[in-house]
Amino acid sequence: MILPFGQGADVSSTDMSDSHGRTGRPTRAEAVDIQYEGAAAAAGYAAAHEGWGATARFFHSRFHVVTEALRDCPGGDLIDVGCGPGMLVRLLIDTRAADFKFTACDISPAMVAAAAERVSDESNVRLLVARIEDIPLPDASFDATVATGVLEYADADRGLRELARITRPDGLVVITMLNPLSLYRIFEWLVFWPGLRLLGQLEKLVGVPAGKRHGAPVTGIKAFSRGRLCRRMRAVGLRPHDFVYFDLSPAPPPFDRLIRRISRGWRDHPERTATRGAGRWMGSAYLVAARRVPA
Repeated sequence: MILPFGQGADVSSTDMSDSHGRTGRPTRAEAVDIQYEGAAAAAGYAAAHEGWGATARFFHSRFHVVTEALRDCPGGDLIDVGCGPGMLVRLLIDTRAADFKFTACDISPAMVAAAAERVSDESNVRLLVARIEDIPLPDASFDATVATGVLEYADADRGLRELARITRPDGLVVITMLNPLSLYRIFEWLVFWPGLRLLGQLEKLVGVPAGKRHGAPVTGIKAFSRGRLCRRMRAVGLRPHDFVYFDLSPAPPPFDRLIRRISRGWRDHPERTATRGAGRWMGSAYLVAARRVPA
């Protein structure tokens, strides 16, 4: 299950996931694919949106900033690239069904199958299995292109070229990315997850059974700062015009889990979980909205 919390990226956007084909370690592509496999992974990803935990808050905050960004698009053809089990598509159908004709794709057949079940009552949704680096759809097909939590796990430059290619001139492109410059991610990736792995190794030495040891999975995450991502976007003909930092997290893991369970106002006031201002260092992720530059 690919969730937004995991070891694998560093501040300089150099892959630190140990997924370079070392002995006993999966390659980056294998680490990503493993997390997508099977109906259980799709069901787990969908279930992570529920409750009051850190992951549910992250998804709830991301839904808020994405739907706000889409207000700039009055309607037309929309694609959700990396749709997972169809949570965002379902939300948009429930709130803006009259505005859009929907397409959604994902690398995982299991995720697409879960999405199909989630939107089975709708006739204006097209679903397909496809990688972000190779989307089998014509040029300039969409008025709005959304890619949330996908580029971290892909070849970012190839993915961005595809997002630009399938978007109509002056069409809206909405992208989210984990924020490697946030204090939350720095602590999580460089302290918390390595600490769990070290604890697991110590537990192994003293004979703790494998199923009870601590650890952190290799995810293949490779995150970029906003500046680096925007330079890549401009290089493929996308013109960024808005930036929002979301899932504001002043406390690092695992302390944030306790705080978020106590403070539950984020469900009723998701706008408090996002900022364009000075609190951006607290945003565990960010959104970039861009327009496709006409040729």
